Amino acid sequence: MKTKFSLLIAAALFALTAFSYGQAGDDVKKAADDTGHATKTAAKRSVKKVTRKRRPLSPEARAKLAKNLVKARAARARNLKAAKRATRKRAAKKVGRPAKKRPTKRA
Repeated sequence: MKTKFSLLIAAALFALTAFSYGQAGDDVKKAADDTGHATKTAAKRSVKKVTRKRRPLSPEARAKLAKNLVKARAARARNLKAAKRATRKRAAKKVGRPAKKRPTKRA
């Protein structure tokens, strides 16, 4: 997991560096005859792509998702309750006290 995260960070830094050098080169190229055209080009590049609207869900599908959500919430609540119960039991045990000495049976 650590290695994967490190590689991801390294790739992101590399991409950022490459992008910034590319932008710097582009700006230097167009600096001689900059009449505002370079800034217009940069503005066009930064325009976000509009996502398509999703198809509406059918009532049956919506009901199914709602049912699954209710089940998931109930399971999460059940797990939390069980975890609390387990920690309560551990806290109830008295730690550090010596065990009681029981009388031994002599025959």
